[in-house]
Amino acid sequence: MEVKIMAYACKMAEITDAGISLVEDLFKRREPMPSMDAIYFLQPLKENVIMLLSDMSGRCPLYRKAYIFFSSPIPKELVTYIKNDSSVIPRIGALREMNLEFFAIDMQGFVTDHDMALNDLYGPSEQNSKKFNDTISTMATRIATTFASLKEFPCVRYRAPKGDGSTKTKFDMVPKWLATAVWDIVSKYKSTIPEFPQKETCELLIVDRPIDQIAPVIHEWTYDAMCHDLLEMDGNKYIYEVSKMDSEPEKKESLLEDHDPIWLELRHAHIADASERLYEKMNNFVAKNKAAQLSRDGGEVSTRDLQKIVQALPQYSEQVEKLTLHIEIAGKINRCIREYGLRDIGQLEQDLVFGDAGAKEVISILRSKQDMSPENKMRLLIIYAIVYPEKFEGDKGEKLMQLAKLPHDDMDVINCLSYLDGSNTKKSSRTGTFSLKFDAQKKKNAARTDKHDGEETWALSRFFPLIEELIEKLSKGELPLKEYPSMSEPSSAPQGATQTASSTARPAQNQPMSMRSRRTPTWAKSRNSDDSQSSDSSVLRHASGDFKRLGNRIFVFMVGGATRSELRTVHKLTMKMKREIVLGSSSIDDPPQFISKLKSIGSATKT
Repeated sequence: MEVKIMAYACKMAEITDAGISLVEDLFKRREPMPSMDAIYFLQPLKENVIMLLSDMSGRCPLYRKAYIFFSSPIPKELVTYIKNDSSVIPRIGALREMNLEFFAIDMQGFVTDHDMALNDLYGPSEQNSKKFNDTISTMATRIATTFASLKEFPCVRYRAPKGDGSTKTKFDMVPKWLATAVWDIVSKYKSTIPEFPQKETCELLIVDRPIDQIAPVIHEWTYDAMCHDLLEMDGNKYIYEVSKMDSEPEKKESLLEDHDPIWLELRHAHIADASERLYEKMNNFVAKNKAAQLSRDGGEVSTRDLQKIVQALPQYSEQVEKLTLHIEIAGKINRCIREYGLRDIGQLEQDLVFGDAGAKEVISILRSKQDMSPENKMRLLIIYAIVYPEKFEGDKGEKLMQLAKLPHDDMDVINCLSYLDGSNTKKSSRTGTFSLKFDAQKKKNAARTDKHDGEETWALSRFFPLIEELIEKLSKGELPLKEYPSMSEPSSAPQGATQTASSTARPAQNQPMSMRSRRTPTWAKSRNSDDSQSSDSSVLRHASGDFKRLGNRIFVFMVGGATRSELRTVHKLTMKMKREIVLGSSSIDDPPQFISKLKSIGSATKT
């Protein structure tokens, strides 16, 4: 695990630049290097300490000195175990607790590396008490090390259990039990970590995936989300082919991450906006370089032209290669949108969520789009089932599955939705309804209420994850304590509420409608277009200090897997509210992963 933590935090080149000549696995055979010092980065587990002592004890230790850094607090019995080996003590150059067991995915996001948390904590396997308790315990430890590293003492709040008395399910208690475990650990930091705050300095809200099951399946139209949704990527790794003059195409791979300035700028931008800005960058580059102009074939600049430009201007090769890569990616995504008919599917998804469509439209698209992929049909029906649960009662769900030409077993996914929402148990018949609606006063079926704040720029951008409303209410001190209790006594004023709602509001944009080039698909244009929704990540690395001065940090932890739309939301709200928002989760899931987990849980609940 320690190697994985390091991989998330830095590159191997950065480690070697710091003077580290070799990185090795503790449990693999290693050559003795008695003239060199060794740095040990370990989890505080007995098996790791045994290996450490085996390396450094006796007459011929593997290394000259051991500098030991534990990823979380080490139990006293393990410290005693080390002290009892008198031959090792003089060979220890340092022994410290690093409190580093979280995996940073970007500047405002981290995961605890519990990819199967949804299954382990919410599936029938949660009857396995040891696995359930171990998952809660390790997740709490890793969350707590985030606060230890940042020297932040959180006011911990959580989603309250929905059931009363005997109706509570074990998994309904997950946010409360996790909050209790995190609170117990961070409270001890006050006496064990030097200079750790004695009073709350930030806010942590713990919620779980059942509160919003739409966000993991709805099509998210930002560049980042579409890369992971539509392209075959291995984590953040994108593999592509580069044509070479007079030779076979060469396979290359690129990491889409914060080290890439183009990715950093465009990842949260709408795909249409990202495409347009990429072509603008390319045309601007060509316009400023005479050699580039001479390398063109005339007309619009193509990726083939860019390859010629690299040969003519080798000093710009890295810059042009990055630009070429992203133009290729954006082009491939736009082809997928056209080929899969995602515009119509995405429009219906959002209309369902906001109560502007129903059975008629769903049946119509299932009949007319015979070539719709099984996955897109399933995603559409999941959203339909959440907004209109009554349409799946009795044999209605089976008939919809037949119309969609989906296998009978896919009903397991639909059944899992109600199971996770707590409205269906093994003892009850399939007559109970379930819903993720959070406005009981609505007269129409809808899972969201439109926001009329003038922020959205592009079509198909109406949808927002539920955590957006929760964060806004938390920041204003309006999140109900009954629904989201606190582990500590609430203070007289909301934690970190340094600004009123009016002072944090975004100033009105009086700019004229921006002109979109003909490359911008007409479906993506907005009636009131500006650039307020463009990616703002490039600003964040220089602005985090300012945000810290304006208001305390807000952390939101999503048990059971977060989505890319939720990661985008914390970046957006950081800029809007001038408070740094950090998203944590057990994992980051793309739609296929989430549906696979639902199917697994749904299938298991039948037995």
